[in-house]
Amino acid sequence: MFRRRKPEDAFATALYTRTAERARAPELFEACGIPDTLDGRFDALALHAALAIDRLRREPDGEALAQAFFDAMFRHLDLTLREIGVQDLGVGRRIKIMAEGLHGRALAYREALVGTSDQLLEALRRNAYGGRPPVDDQAVERLAGHVRQYAAWLAETPRNLLVK
Repeated sequence: MFRRRKPEDAFATALYTRTAERARAPELFEACGIPDTLDGRFDALALHAALAIDRLRREPDGEALAQAFFDAMFRHLDLTLREIGVQDLGVGRRIKIMAEGLHGRALAYREALVGTSDQLLEALRRNAYGGRPPVDDQAVERLAGHVRQYAAWLAETPRNLLVK
């Protein structure tokens, strides 16, 4: 349980906290139609985390930062699962499923963001709605606009301002 703190840990944890706050923005659930369920909240978090991890990888120490972010995220998810009453034996299995889900979504979003608008819309339909179909096409289009705006903000924002 005791591990040496790395220089990037504090920054990555702060960025994860800010990312999780952004992933809980009411407009994602109200205007964009992500279901306000455990699965929907994970999908919103995975979407924002994937974009943040891609941004971190552009830094000179990007791989270490991305790993520290991932570690902070999954420490938090582990704690959250335990707090909502998931049995100890089930936590590890669920964390593994969540990590695989994040990886798959990250790949889909990365490809879609360099592709066409239709590719992004399709990636969001498949991955951002808690396993349910989106309420309507306008909700998915609003979410795509949010994703493009957030990705642009991440790209334009200097590292030290990402946690502000």
